[in-house]
Formats: sequence, C-alpha cells, structure tokens
Amino acid sequence: MEPITLTSDRLLLRPFADSDVDAIHAACQDPDIQRWTVVPSPYTRADAELFAGKLSPGGWHDDSMYNFAVALRENGTLIGALGIDRRNLPGTYEVGFWTAEEHRGHGYMTEAVLTAARWTFTALGGDRLEWRAEVGNAPSRAVALKAGFRIEGEQRSGLLNKGVRRDSWIGALLPSDLGLPGTHAYLPIP
Repeated sequence: MEPITLTSDRLLLRPFADSDVDAIHAACQDPDIQRWTVVPSPYTRADAELFAGKLSPGGWHDDSMYNFAVALRENGTLIGALGIDRRNLPGTYEVGFWTAEEHRGHGYMTEAVLTAARWTFTALGGDRLEWRAEVGNAPSRAVALKAGFRIEGEQRSGLLNKGVRRDSWIGALLPSDLGLPGTHAYLPIP
C-alpha cells in the first residue's frame, strides 16, 4: 500500500521521513518510552534512522504495518508515533503508540488513535482493533479507555519486551463502537 496522510482537528498522521530522525531519537531517550514500549534501550540515532528510513516504509510496502508520524497540524512538530499492525486473524489489527514527554496530557494521542481506528475500519476493512500494554502502563491504558476501547482482561506472559515475557492488558475497539459498519457480521454473547 502507498503511505497516506490522515488528518484530525489538531493532528497530521503522516508517513515518517528522514527529517524526523532527530525528533524520534530525542523522544525515544525518554526512560518511559524505553520502559513501556519495544523500542531498543539504549536508543541510538541509528535506531531512529532504521525506523524512519527502512522499517516504516517497509511495513507500508508489504502491507504488514502502517506507521504514522503524529504531528501537530499548526506547525508540523512531531509529537509521537502510532502504528497499526496486521494480526493473524483476518480483519484484526493492533494499535501501538508513544507520545513525546512534553506533549503528553493534551489528548493528542487519543485523537490520533481514534483517527487511525476510523481509517482501519473503513480503508482496511478491519473488524477489530486491539490494544495491548504491559500491566502497569497506566498512561497507555488511559489513552485506550478515552478512545473507547473495552478492556477485556489480562494476559499472562502476553508481551515480549526486550527479551522478557511480561503480563499484559488487552482491549479492543470495534467498528460499531464508533458508529461504523463492520465488514463481517458480529454476534455478541447475549
């Protein structure tokens, strides 16, 4: 798939570019991003170059993951990253994200997640968008809840992060949660 740009009231969700490397590298020096996400630790400039220049475009090219640079519409400042990954079950995707420390607490990532969710359900034909975070990652859980994800429980050993299996929370958002039709019929438990 060719990379695309999505817009919301305050944000641009656009493909990563080489010009983002410095901002990615700076943001990923944050101990919280290194602790709670799967970015390498320590995070080097070479890691940022690989992510922006090879991994992100490669995911678009082979339709395996769709990484977006989350930037402010008013001035183009990179404030975070958001990825939509294909899962094994058809129509199922997973969202992951991080926000640069100085841009947290403004609702930007919730806005970005909702924008990407609508795109996933309409353009990709998604029927389920999953969110996962290590148990204890309260800021990520807050974003998921504000975006309307229903927390479905905890998974023992549900994540692998930096060579260590960790317990995870899991939640899901369905097209109907956003007033959108699904691709396949859904029959919930009565």
